[in-house]
Parts: sequence; structure tokens; C-alpha cells
Amino acid sequence: VMQHRKRLILVGWKKSHKHTFPILVPNDIKFSVGDILFDLPKIQAGESANAYANDDINSYLTTSNIRTKRDILTWHVARNHLSRDREIYKKAIDKWDNEHQRLKYSDLPPELITHKNKSGFLDRFKVVAADLPTSHTMMAHICKDGHYYIHPDKHQARSLTVREAARVQSFPDNYFFEGSRTAAFMQIGNAVPPLMAKVIAQSIADQLSGDTINE
Repeated sequence: VMQHRKRLILVGWKKSHKHTFPILVPNDIKFSVGDILFDLPKIQAGESANAYANDDINSYLTTSNIRTKRDILTWHVARNHLSRDREIYKKAIDKWDNEHQRLKYSDLPPELITHKNKSGFLDRFKVVAADLPTSHTMMAHICKDGHYYIHPDKHQARSLTVREAARVQSFPDNYFFEGSRTAAFMQIGNAVPPLMAKVIAQSIADQLSGDTINE
């Protein structure tokens, strides 16, 4: 899962059982976050697209089952953004691309600063770095605004779509989110990554397969 996030997983069983906690072995990821976004069409703020930009599917998308050749693109809909916010997004992207540093709110020119408390908003705007093997933590706050999840492409200058955020969390493209965009973002931010959940569940299932119903 291309996300840097600490998780606490609790697994319990009777003392009489000889189970062990699932051992999760970190993958040696040879891909970057940009590799899970490359095949999605480029769109601007307020736009949407329902067809993939690239028919090629890299091995990460294939082995993780995030995308198959039968999938149909859904929820690739970009939020509308104020022109001021889009200018800030571009500066945040430039800061990362040119210096590999995060933009601080206090670095912005006066005309782009709207909050008096500059120190309390230092990391308000953050780019999802395409060149890193993992993204920063995907939280439910993304349902409020996308400032903390800026798309790495300066020419798009927008926050992540539901589909892009879902991919960061390892949701497959064939998973359709019901309800509003806000509800979809909240579900994604609160979710246990499906790929991680699958590995843990499979390990537990393998151990339980030797148990009897009476036990």
C-alpha cells in the first residue's frame, strides 16, 4: 500500500488455541506514487472524466488488482477551487519539484495569505509527492477540503479526486462509492487499506481453517 501510516491492529483468540499474530512483511516497492496515477486522465478543477487516459496497466496496478482491463473509470471528478487556492497549489508543487521541500504557509506572498495565524497553518497545503514510494497519511479530513492532498501535476493544479484518493488507499477501480463525494472521501480516509486487510484476513483464515466449530 503506497501510504505512510501507522496502524494498530488487535487480534484475539482463546488461550487454548495455538494461533499467532499475522506477520506482515513489508514489500520492497519499486514503484512510486506517480505510478498509481499515471493512467488517469488529466483534468482541471471542476472537470471530470470517465475514460482512462492510458490503456497500459503497469505491474503494480495489476498485481495489486487496483485496475484490470475490464474496469470502467468512475469518480474521477475534481473539486472546484478558488483561483487563489490554485495559485497556492502551484507554488506548493514548485517547492517540492525544485527543492524537495514542503511549502510553509508563511512562505506565501501577502496577497495569498488569508489567515492571521500564520504559524497555525504552516503545513495547510501539502502535495502528494509523485516521486516517493508512499504518500503521506490519507485522513478523513480530505472530505472537508483538498488542501492537504494536492495532485503532483502543476498543470492540473487541483486536489485529488475520489478515484485518486481511493487508489492511494488501495481500493480497486471496480469499487463504486455510493452517496456524495463528501461521503466517499470520508469512507476512504477512515478505511483500513483493502490490500492490507486482505493479507491480515488471509493469515487469520489460514490459522482458523484447522479449528473445529465446537472450538
